[in-house]
Amino acid sequence: MRYSNMREEELKNTVATDFFEKFDCDRIVGSIDFAVKLKRARNALDFQDEYLLWAEAKIKPTDIAAMLAQLVLTIGKARAFDNILPPPFLGCFDCEKIAFVPYADIQDIFYQSDFNWKVAPSDHDTREFRQIYAQIKKIIDEGASGETYLFDFGKDEKELKQFISANFVVGKLQTTKTHIDKNNFIIIYNKWLETVKPTIAVDWDIAKKNGILDGDFYLADLLSRENETLKEKLFVLLKSNHYELDRVVDSAGFFSSKNAQFKDSQKAHAQFWAKYERPPLEEYWDYIIERRDLLVPQDVRERKGSFFTPRIWVELSQKYIADALGKDWQDEYYVWDCAAGTGNLLAGLTNKYNIWASTLDKADVEVMKDRIHNGANLLDAHVFQFDFLNDDFTKLPQGLQDIINDPEKRKKLVIYINPPYAEVSTIGGGKAGVNQSNIHAKYTSQLGTAGREVYSQFLTRIYHEIDGCVIAEFSKLKILQGPAFEQFRSFFKPMLKKMFVVPANTFDNVKGKFPIGFFIWDTNNQEDFAEIIADVYNSEGNFTSTKSFSSYEGLKSINDWIISTRNIISEMNIGFISCKGSDFQNTNFIFILNDKNLLPHPRGSWVTDKNIIEASIYYSVRHCIEATWLNDRDQFLYPNDGWKTDDEFQNDCLAYTLFNNNIQSKYGANHWIPFTENDVNSRDKFASRFMTDFIAGKIEHGKKGIQAGTNGNLFPGVRQKNRKTALRFSAEAQAVFEAGKSLWRYYHAQTKCNVNASLYDIREHFQGRNDKGKMNNKSDDPTYTALIGNLRSALKKLARKIEPKVYEYGFLR
Repeated sequence: MRYSNMREEELKNTVATDFFEKFDCDRIVGSIDFAVKLKRARNALDFQDEYLLWAEAKIKPTDIAAMLAQLVLTIGKARAFDNILPPPFLGCFDCEKIAFVPYADIQDIFYQSDFNWKVAPSDHDTREFRQIYAQIKKIIDEGASGETYLFDFGKDEKELKQFISANFVVGKLQTTKTHIDKNNFIIIYNKWLETVKPTIAVDWDIAKKNGILDGDFYLADLLSRENETLKEKLFVLLKSNHYELDRVVDSAGFFSSKNAQFKDSQKAHAQFWAKYERPPLEEYWDYIIERRDLLVPQDVRERKGSFFTPRIWVELSQKYIADALGKDWQDEYYVWDCAAGTGNLLAGLTNKYNIWASTLDKADVEVMKDRIHNGANLLDAHVFQFDFLNDDFTKLPQGLQDIINDPEKRKKLVIYINPPYAEVSTIGGGKAGVNQSNIHAKYTSQLGTAGREVYSQFLTRIYHEIDGCVIAEFSKLKILQGPAFEQFRSFFKPMLKKMFVVPANTFDNVKGKFPIGFFIWDTNNQEDFAEIIADVYNSEGNFTSTKSFSSYEGLKSINDWIISTRNIISEMNIGFISCKGSDFQNTNFIFILNDKNLLPHPRGSWVTDKNIIEASIYYSVRHCIEATWLNDRDQFLYPNDGWKTDDEFQNDCLAYTLFNNNIQSKYGANHWIPFTENDVNSRDKFASRFMTDFIAGKIEHGKKGIQAGTNGNLFPGVRQKNRKTALRFSAEAQAVFEAGKSLWRYYHAQTKCNVNASLYDIREHFQGRNDKGKMNNKSDDPTYTALIGNLRSALKKLARKIEPKVYEYGFLR
């Protein structure tokens, strides 16, 4: 509760301050708890005060009909309306909610004959109170004829303030409701889910399994006037006091339908829609219907493919199709969107006689047919319900069957789709049904792990059963680069004619920073995919560059390389490097800590005195280049031999790693201190001087036990360090050491410092942790802030120096 544990006067003052600050709430009218009137200037003429609200207040949650009944008895007993112009609203509030009723809906109660107004308003046991209560309850429950505006102080704060701003106006006689448009219809839908949906007599879990979704009930409400849906083609219709859906004509020619009633006699429905103006302006209807996908639950959208393709990419994709197939392609080719949703991908196509659209969801079919009647360039007979991953092609319209069954016509068929992106691992370890389709069962041996994703099943059926067609599709880039799709690529070999990529988060409800590609495949021509140069567009639709995408077929990953550094005889563990994945999307999972046992599911390698250079190279290569949406799926590879003789590169990587790890002294000896005690003015001896000894050339590196042909070297061809010579660092690496030394010295000057502190420990000391135990991003110490800033700046310069070598040595293409 927003206003719990308050006394009544405190509650009234707080509500006045929070919501009625622009008005005068100080004047008390008789025994009325709360009154709101317009503020008057000191020199204003002595006209009668204009009140906007009289209200009853209670400190505990109370029935609004009871509060309003007590208010009415209070007003009636004092005959307040005889001497003061009554306000446009009567109201009531408690610690959690506030309600308003137009005075005009109440005023008849004050003029009823033979009524005893002398009873105590606070006595709820009198006959008079019960009579008023029944009358008020009837007004509240009537909905359309008597409207009550109910707001939760917490959940509805914004709407409440809008209501007050719009309606508490001088001389205003009619209530202003919140207008609904394309910008707020989803926000209002989410509130509808909380308020109205629970009062509809539907088992939503069973309904959902049968393709009946709450969003269609909301659409029926939204596009209605006086509780009658205005769009007859919608799947669900509001019919005064109930919903009607699934209207069909049976074999005898009779119409039948299902009905859904309200469990509360439509009270919550009436109170909710009293706040909003419906229907929206007609100019928004097509947009709202077209965006029905936004009213579909996320899990259903992923499974059925109800993801709206942004108009900017629809237009761009059709331009690329025209470039690939010729400017007259719409007259020369047929088009089938077999995952059409509400059909927005087909907007802009001109030849409706050559277009087919199918979708799994019957409600989406109804939406598309409604759009046809409002100008969408489709044929009613070409829009149909079809489960592409389970239904047989004999269920298709005959005209489309004729095309699919004719090898020559198939060459002139474009399968134009933005298929579902659901995968088995999306939510909680498994998306039910993703790998249970007929198509998955039929092609399991070919799909392999790629079968865990729905769009790969779409492409597999198209490739095998509509061979010769053109596929124009939006999808993730795993199809080209993903290691899990290697088996898929072994059979899926159409020629990739054209491609562009865009940021994934430009698509609704797609999270993460990765690319979505638009691909044009020619299944009539076969080739192994190796590489393509794709056009790159930013989120505004502007061309920015080109980028090469490769399959990485037959290439080893950087993780194969780091694995080869394991298990050197007589090695000493100094840390553990987490090595999850081999692409940029896993950058945040690459880190160094004390021990593998600190991780619940460790995947990586021990860092030892024998492989510290290789581990530092691995870490630096994975981190020196910023992860972006564009490189998100780029793979890090097994390097060539160039790095082996580049001492400066190796030492740069060591310096970069020394000032980037997550080593913490509380988990064991800190072997990663890059300075001597004298360097940082330490007040005591360090527990380990491993790192400064290593830098000074006092510790052997790279010695392998028994490895034939390597002459004792870990990597053949690697020049062994001269153990009497210290490592030599580049100017950029030296700048990092100097910045780090200043930070360490400042830390060791603190009263409560840990002699063996790591960089992580130092950051924790100055930045502290929040209530959830997470390290804060900033520190209140300006000196520390400046020093850590200098270190980070130096590390960025060092990273830029390392970056070209990442490509030169083949870690990245």
